[in-house]
Amino acid sequence: MNSDIPTSVILFAFGLTLFAGLSTGIGAAVAFFAKKTNTKLLSTSLGFSAGVMIYVSMIEIFPKAKVSLVAELGEKMGYTATVMAFFGGILLSALIDKLVPSGENPHEQVSLAELSDVQNAVRKKQALYRMGIFSALAIGIHNFPEGLATFFSAIEDPALGISVAIAVAIHNIPEGIAVSIPVYYSTENRKKAFFLSFLSGLAEPVGAIIGFFFLLPFFNGLTFGITFGIVAGIMVFISIDELLPTAEQYGEHHLSIYGLIAGMAVMAISLLLFA
Repeated sequence: MNSDIPTSVILFAFGLTLFAGLSTGIGAAVAFFAKKTNTKLLSTSLGFSAGVMIYVSMIEIFPKAKVSLVAELGEKMGYTATVMAFFGGILLSALIDKLVPSGENPHEQVSLAELSDVQNAVRKKQALYRMGIFSALAIGIHNFPEGLATFFSAIEDPALGISVAIAVAIHNIPEGIAVSIPVYYSTENRKKAFFLSFLSGLAEPVGAIIGFFFLLPFFNGLTFGITFGIVAGIMVFISIDELLPTAEQYGEHHLSIYGLIAGMAVMAISLLLFA
């Protein structure tokens, strides 16, 4: 199936994945130049991103996986395989979380007030810098499957790929902040903070490259269905485990829920427009 996919579509998919991954650099820039972090904006954006990702996973990606697998395996086996792939994606994301120590997981974010205190405490700068480094590594691990999700979504449907890339890019922005703020406060080096934040986002195009060389040559109805089922599970897990809890940590519960609903609505409208 590899030869049947136009080169322009493959390059477009790579471009979307690169855009989504490098949006962590936007987060670094926001952390550097904003006078204070806009928690309302962050909460709403994270909720919006979760809404987009949950809606597109359950309404668009999961059904496409089911249709593909049912065509290959039959009604009962195809549906069963879709469900197994979906929960397999959730399990994969959960295992990745387990591999990252809780104290260094980007889900366990440090408040801005705590960072201000740490900035003036020289003896804690090394610990803060270490947290920034491990946050970059952890975010890179999490970004890898997101790169696969964006790439294969764009290969199947460019319009869907754009929606997924925008959703991923939105939640990569605060991830960039999570890396750049501790590194900058511990080193007072803007370039180093920006570089590490930028580097963590490169895991997404790396995921796309690996998907291209190792999965795309075997991309048929069966592998497409299984891959999309796994991608749906990954995106739902990221939304529930990462996006919404992080929005809650910023103390804007209702705004995060309003953002969630708005994300679902915008995703629904965008899918209707492309239908």
